[in-house]
Amino acid sequence: MEHRKHSWLTREAAFSAFATGPLLDFWQRREEGEFAGVANVPIRYVRFTDPQHDKVILLITGRIESYVKYPELAWDLFHSGYDVIVIDHRGQGRSGRLLDDSHLGHVESFADYVDDLETLYLQEIVPRHYRHRYALAHSMGGAVLALMLARQPAAFNAVALASPMFGICLPMPLWMAHRILNWAEARPVMRNGYALGTGKWHPRPFSINQLTHSRERYRRNLRFYADDPRLRMGGPTYHWVGEALLACQQILSQAPKIVTPLLLLQAAADKVVENRAQDLFCQALPGPGQRPRVIAGARHEILFEQDRMRAEALEAILTFFAGHR
Repeated sequence: MEHRKHSWLTREAAFSAFATGPLLDFWQRREEGEFAGVANVPIRYVRFTDPQHDKVILLITGRIESYVKYPELAWDLFHSGYDVIVIDHRGQGRSGRLLDDSHLGHVESFADYVDDLETLYLQEIVPRHYRHRYALAHSMGGAVLALMLARQPAAFNAVALASPMFGICLPMPLWMAHRILNWAEARPVMRNGYALGTGKWHPRPFSINQLTHSRERYRRNLRFYADDPRLRMGGPTYHWVGEALLACQQILSQAPKIVTPLLLLQAAADKVVENRAQDLFCQALPGPGQRPRVIAGARHEILFEQDRMRAEALEAILTFFAGHR
């Protein structure tokens, strides 16, 4: 662990050399797969395996993301002794899009995300008979995983949630948002259109981003979308926002059913999701004394933060997983 931690703490200093050398070689070893999700939407995923590994981590990405963004994290987990599988949710990444405007973030039912994840788990993890199974989810992926855990409490030995979307930072009071969403839902043209204040994907300068303090990782992630228009996704539809808010309510109500050992990493400077909702979720879990592990100073994308904060998170995750076998 100490050798790995040292490399995590010093990576940004030579990030370009790492990304275009060892990391690129690792990425080229990936296995890509596809299965039919709900309503036969093609769901894409990527896998990194080694015959000597007897444990696996399922990575569940956030909104607008693709597994194309996750080679660095997959590298660190793989070289810590885990097989790694990363999913592209329906409607984003390299999975099937749901509307004619491919930039629209949309889902008919949030439960479709959960059904897709459960299918991947049953098809790709269960048959391989791993001795230990873990999951690591970011943002929206944390909401999807939490709902799956309420269904499948024995699916994983332990899970980690990084900045999970259990509440959304909205630009207006929640009661006002619900009024607008109800109005849009009754009008088909609005229902599947961009939510207020959003639109097509466009690159944002690092100086105004609210996701990470790491200039190197932010620029690299931006380049993925700039270089491959198929990956681009802009704002959510009104219907997606409504489904997401409903999912957040369901997660808090179903938290007492979640008995899987769980580590929640909270970004202290998060302006994307509500940290208060994460606190309420931990309080609702069965068992005493559940609290988030707060990463001081971190913005929303903890796993793409500057080396110091990212290393703290990685060490916490792998130590937690090692303690639940």
